[in-house]
Amino acid sequence: MDYEYDLAVIGSGPGGYVGAIRAAQLGLKTAVIEKHKAGGVCLNIGCIPSKALIHQAEIFRSVPDLEKMGASVDLSGFDYSAVQAESRKAADALSKGVQFLLKKNKIDYIEGTAEITGPNEVTVDGERKIQAAHIMIATGSRPRELPGFEFDGKTVMSSDDALMMTSLPKSMIILGAGAIGCEFAHIMSAFGVEVQLVEMLEHILPTEDADTAQILARSFKKRKIKMYPGAKASAPKKTKGKVSIEIEDRKGSQTLEAETLLVVVGRVPNTEGIGLDNVGIATEKGTIPVGDFYRTSVESIYAVGDVLNSLQLAHVASKEAEIAVEHMAGQGEETRIDPTVIPTAVYTEPEVAGFGLTEEEAVKQGHEVTSAVFPYRGAGKSVAIDKTEGQVKIIYNPKTNEILGARIIGTQATDLIHELLLARRSELLTQDISRMIHAHPTLSEALMEAARAAEGWTIHV
Repeated sequence: MDYEYDLAVIGSGPGGYVGAIRAAQLGLKTAVIEKHKAGGVCLNIGCIPSKALIHQAEIFRSVPDLEKMGASVDLSGFDYSAVQAESRKAADALSKGVQFLLKKNKIDYIEGTAEITGPNEVTVDGERKIQAAHIMIATGSRPRELPGFEFDGKTVMSSDDALMMTSLPKSMIILGAGAIGCEFAHIMSAFGVEVQLVEMLEHILPTEDADTAQILARSFKKRKIKMYPGAKASAPKKTKGKVSIEIEDRKGSQTLEAETLLVVVGRVPNTEGIGLDNVGIATEKGTIPVGDFYRTSVESIYAVGDVLNSLQLAHVASKEAEIAVEHMAGQGEETRIDPTVIPTAVYTEPEVAGFGLTEEEAVKQGHEVTSAVFPYRGAGKSVAIDKTEGQVKIIYNPKTNEILGARIIGTQATDLIHELLLARRSELLTQDISRMIHAHPTLSEALMEAARAAEGWTIHV
């Protein structure tokens, strides 16, 4: 049967637009259907605007450094709405950039709400029917709303609401100390907001190893961010201009009060209302089950990104989409992403990055494992730029020196992690890193020294 398109993509986020462009490169006639703005959550109300805010927060935090040089900085005219406007400018520029890339690759961009109405059919806005040999679902996710903590956009906010704020509260409670919660704690604190960070699990950044999380916690404590790990929170009570929650932890119960409560406790896949029932695709706890190549139970339909039970990260969605469309085109050998080579990144100060197994996970899986650690302060450049906080940790097999994972906390960690990740993907050993010449002075020397620590001959500590 002849179809109008080889591929119809629902959603234009990092999964959708990347998959569409890769499909076009492979000769597939492709259409992208988007009901909001090109670029999806990441570009519009996620990764990009939040990183723009982080960049400006770090500029704001540099004022004391300027004052050390004798400069006088007058902050009396500071206007947070200008900061927020800059973040929107970055988001809008990249959204337009996605539309340009789609047009450049001769991909049809269709605005409207899509519903799958057959194994090879998508209906837009209940009217236009699009026939396609393949359909790829890339509809992303939205902030999770807890019962009793319903978002009102002002007193109880989601991450979307927080990104759209044009003025700052004097104080904020953040419920959830994962990556998003910690990044907002960093941003708000940098601009002078009094922050209280509440986490139900035993430490902030609960998916990271305890050592790494402890270093970030020490940094936050220096900045007077109050943290309450291992705490359960009751539904908020609102009074005029204030919101309060009662928390209970090992120390007992206490009441926290602030002008605003930000709830960041995960994200919900956007799988409702897209027509899954029409083609017999059943969800599991809201996510779409897939097999190899991210194909659903319907042979012609694939799903990628936050709608799956996988890490909800933009770069994961992009890679999943590439694997899916390469399979559609009869090319590519990868069937799924190896979860041990997915980099994670948290854009706090200091930054946190990692991949692979933690020591605890490696032991649980039966690996013989140890770790090699090198402190940032041992790298000359960290002293030169006054960014000595942090460390590099390599998790490895002591018999073979095979790298099983790594964690970096420190300035530029989110960029530095990729040297170790490339070594892991290429099946290199710690000695391959330790004996490679690294330019001096660079922060990457800390990676070299951590690899040397695995062999027992660290120089600079």
